[in-house]
Amino acid sequence: MISSISNKQVKEIIKLQKQAKYRRAVSLFIAEGFKMLKEAAEKGCLVKAYISEFVLEKNSENLEWICKEFPYETVSDKIFRQLSDTVTTQGVLGIVKQPSYSITDILEDQRHIWLLLDDIRDPGNLGTIMRTAEGAGMSAVVMGRGTVDLFNPKTVRSTMGAIFRMPFVYVDDIAEIITKIKNNGYSVYGTAMKGSIAYDMADYTKGAGIVIGNEANGIQDSVLGCITGSIHIPMEGKLESLNAAVAAAVIMYEAARQRRAETL
Repeated sequence: MISSISNKQVKEIIKLQKQAKYRRAVSLFIAEGFKMLKEAAEKGCLVKAYISEFVLEKNSENLEWICKEFPYETVSDKIFRQLSDTVTTQGVLGIVKQPSYSITDILEDQRHIWLLLDDIRDPGNLGTIMRTAEGAGMSAVVMGRGTVDLFNPKTVRSTMGAIFRMPFVYVDDIAEIITKIKNNGYSVYGTAMKGSIAYDMADYTKGAGIVIGNEANGIQDSVLGCITGSIHIPMEGKLESLNAAVAAAVIMYEAARQRRAETL
């Protein structure tokens, strides 16, 4: 049983929890909780599990599949609390391989509806966007350089498992991807107030790209210059904008609504 904070494996877990650069270098991250480890296992991404002493003793039946199929370590409750990134821990976490996808495969997805994120910085926003993109039936989430690390512990939790099911990719030049989508015959709409139409006036039925910009500054000018047209969400009261994740959800579900109506 691991009972020391100086244990090599403990140091590795803490490093994976705290350092995005290290996570990228080794293509690993930490997932916590029964559901997340089950998702990781089903995706073929679970490398090793760590189980608190108390949980292994009191919840052994639910852990039988881990103990039989994967390497695991028992961790003292005191050390596990220091490893966990949550206030109320379930007492299980795992080292997990990062899923990876090809931009070529993503652009060839038959649904032809992509969400593109230009410099989203909040981990919670990104996780919620990933979860919503799955629910709205998007082809993939394409993230520009500067977007927060998807494997940040807060982001991973916010995805509620969608991180293992929703295709995604980081790209150096999001404007280049927008151009490719347009060259394939699809419109790309970006959220902006100037010169825009209401989000539900755009046509998503034949496929489209949807660009969501930075929480504070919106879409970069270089990206705005590439899109087909600008869209906005009409506001009442004194509001000027919505949270980025909320705005993305509103537009994605409008696209999903139009596409469902088209098939009726």
